[in-house]
Amino acid sequence: MADKVLVVDDEKLIVKGLKFSLLQDYKTVDVAYDGEEALNLAKENNYDIILLDIMLPKMDGLEVCQQIREFSDVPIIMLTAKGNDMDKILGLEYGADDYITKPFNILEVKARMKAILRRNKSKSQEEKKSNLITAGDMKIDIDGRNLFIENKEIYLTAKEFDLLEILASNPTKVYSRDSLLKKVWGSDYPGDARTVDVHVRRLREKIEKNPSDPQYVHTKWGVGYYFNV
Repeated sequence: MADKVLVVDDEKLIVKGLKFSLLQDYKTVDVAYDGEEALNLAKENNYDIILLDIMLPKMDGLEVCQQIREFSDVPIIMLTAKGNDMDKILGLEYGADDYITKPFNILEVKARMKAILRRNKSKSQEEKKSNLITAGDMKIDIDGRNLFIENKEIYLTAKEFDLLEILASNPTKVYSRDSLLKKVWGSDYPGDARTVDVHVRRLREKIEKNPSDPQYVHTKWGVGYYFNV
């Protein structure tokens, strides 16, 4: 189980309650009360998971999440007082792994944290065959989880890489959004298939010269997505 958590929220009572409860399960719980402090802590420490409020002083949580994704794929759960779908999708677009709407039950927070950490741990322990997928100008190092296009390394988040690996390992096979959601996020993930659409869009922005006319990841309208060069 993980032992280092970062909690970010400008409401000190919420932070105090979260830290007190999480210290029962995790060795270290660091806290930050604004976006800049959170970003600096994320750069200086190797956290196992981050709880990140959206509404923060100095730098909002979405911007913090986006900047963290430039150097780390640490799991991030967004905390938001806004419950509408747009806020949830925005959080996913910026690289969040999950979201929890305030007011929340601390037991739900712990359960969601453990679910994400359990999936990450099981993936890291899976034995993978040495494999290099080559497709056109793209090379995917499955073991090293690295992607190169025209010999230039392209940084992907963990979920983006998982999506690409599944699709590229089975070229021309069409995967439904629900199927990809279960394979990448797990059957117990509370989100819906729009999560897949958001991550496919972000993946295309990184790997396609023209995301609206993709070369690698294609859409089968009404069905799902497939890989083909």
